[in-house]
Amino acid sequence: MSSFSLKPLSSALGAEVIGIDMHRPLDAETVQALIDAWHRYIILLFRNQPLTFEEHIAFSRNFGALDDHAAVPRFRHPDHPEILLVTNYEAGGKRLAVGRQWHSDLSTTTRPAKGSLLHCVELPEVGGDTMFCNMYKAWESLSPTLQSILDGRNALHDMSVARETRLARTSDELAEIRRRNPPVYQPIARVHDGSGRKALYVSEMTSVSIEGMTAEESRPLLQYLYDHSVVPENVYRHRWQIGDTMMWDNRSAMHIALSDYDHNQRRIMYRTTLLGQPSGRIAEPPAEEVSLMPSAVFPVVSPPAGTGVHPMA
Repeated sequence: MSSFSLKPLSSALGAEVIGIDMHRPLDAETVQALIDAWHRYIILLFRNQPLTFEEHIAFSRNFGALDDHAAVPRFRHPDHPEILLVTNYEAGGKRLAVGRQWHSDLSTTTRPAKGSLLHCVELPEVGGDTMFCNMYKAWESLSPTLQSILDGRNALHDMSVARETRLARTSDELAEIRRRNPPVYQPIARVHDGSGRKALYVSEMTSVSIEGMTAEESRPLLQYLYDHSVVPENVYRHRWQIGDTMMWDNRSAMHIALSDYDHNQRRIMYRTTLLGQPSGRIAEPPAEEVSLMPSAVFPVVSPPAGTGVHPMA
């Protein structure tokens, strides 16, 4: 077994892993020890280890099967489908928006991502940070009364309501997105299949309404949950360095890629995505819920020190 140590990144979540060589194969005991640390700290940081695409993919496969990103061909690496291109420029030089809302990867599907491993290749001179929040703590710090109201209920997640999706698409394009990716009900209190703990599972980017409640009842309650999740004491802000790889747990964390940099400069990262267990169910919402677009109806939650995000980080 390879020995390694852990250095906490914040009081809320996160640890830097020291002593693991990502370029070399890992034995089963080391992999299990990393998984145990991941479940405890939610995000793990590996520093100063530039990776080839093959090394990135091989290291990620220690933790589960990988998504081939067929649902997002625009951002999939042409030769390595396991690699998602997280960049503010397309190959042809067209500039892309990079995020402005908190989210958990693939919550709008019935197989949300288990985890993501994002590798940093190129950075702007300043900025381009990513923030993470602990959704175990977000759930556990709710009052018992509110927990009893929410536990067992579902929230509707809709890919087409993400702010950047709506701003960049026509109404026909949004309708096509919803046809290909129909809204999905996900449990508000999601049980982590690795740790057994409950985590709050709503996000400002995709959560639309609460099943069994009217739009008027859902709106202030969801807004409260968004605000509650990202209080400063529940958040870690990561300042990237080239060669960093961040591994986060989408079952117990949300993240937001901040847009706090000069967009004439490149921010290039590569992501692998761990396939998760089936969760939620497809459901066409009532008409009043379809019309409830989060950022159109209530203010978007923003972190205190910038904005940013995208279905990527």
